[in-house]
Amino acid sequence: MSDHEVAPVLRIDGRVLVGPDEVRDGLWAVDGRITYERPPGADDAVTLTGWVLPGLVDAHCHVGLGHQGPVDAATSEKQALADREAGTLLIRDAGSPSDTRWVDGREDLPKIIRAGRHIARTRRYIRNFAHEIEPGDLVAYVAREARRGDGWVKLVGDWIDRDAGDLAACWPRGEVEAAIAEAHRLGARVTAHCFAEDALRDLVEAGIDCVEHATGLTEDTIPLFAERGVAIVPTLVNIATFPGLAAGGEARYPRWSAHMRRLHAARYDTVRAAYEAGIPVFTGTDAGGSLAHGLIAEEVAELVKAGIPPLDALSATAWGARRWLGRPVLEEGAPADLVMYDEDPRADVRVLASPRRVVLNGRVTG
Repeated sequence: MSDHEVAPVLRIDGRVLVGPDEVRDGLWAVDGRITYERPPGADDAVTLTGWVLPGLVDAHCHVGLGHQGPVDAATSEKQALADREAGTLLIRDAGSPSDTRWVDGREDLPKIIRAGRHIARTRRYIRNFAHEIEPGDLVAYVAREARRGDGWVKLVGDWIDRDAGDLAACWPRGEVEAAIAEAHRLGARVTAHCFAEDALRDLVEAGIDCVEHATGLTEDTIPLFAERGVAIVPTLVNIATFPGLAAGGEARYPRWSAHMRRLHAARYDTVRAAYEAGIPVFTGTDAGGSLAHGLIAEEVAELVKAGIPPLDALSATAWGARRWLGRPVLEEGAPADLVMYDEDPRADVRVLASPRRVVLNGRVTG
């Protein structure tokens, strides 16, 4: 079917998980939109059966990014398709040097909420990924990316300091406060990459909205996050790579390597403590760069392994994540973006690894 053909009327004959505790018997997709009223043309509808979730959310993903920096449109398309086939139909792109606006014209690809390009300190991030600047330019670059993005800006809050031989904060407190204030003035939220402990208090007290990875949370900063309502996206499938990274840097940066191993060893306890304190937790895979796309089911399973109840882990990629990003769920008139499964995913989140059907804008994909 071409992008310009009208989607057929679909009858979704199954259990529709409208919310964590709200289940409805079936829905219809007409002209790419959800309705719970029997529409004209229902007799000719294509019928699909199964358990239904809203299209899954990967809230930390990088379409258009490869391990050496930006990739071409064909590679970006493959990345987006891999996410789609895994059931990810909404992506918060947490930093990309590529222009992926062309994706917005493709009804067969996931919807993307962009954070513009990463903003990092000079020589303090992965080469070819970020704007690399000094603190005096932070406000200007944050304003630029706030205007280019879709309501988010991404900072690199910490990275290895080669002189110190360990992770260290990237930005002075005053510059961070001014930059976040400018982003908020422009209507954008701000998130930051943070592995370690040192940068967290300044970022939260400066008004940041979210922290990526957040492996450095401690008993001192967890209450601060909870009090301010700062969300985290733990990216546990990415944190699983820490031991390999540490081994690779052992000879040159032994302090950094030991630190990375400690953060990895504590990862489940850290996420569970954050959840139990009331910090909003959402799913993100960190796909792009060195990680494959399509890992959202693995990330949800990792949250459960960390001690988050299955229903809340599902919400972190479904209802809760969509509301956090300001996007609809399975409500009347919403885009018909949904994923179908053979069994109830609330009973076992491992069901997410085997979607029965993926429907995007009212069309069955694949």
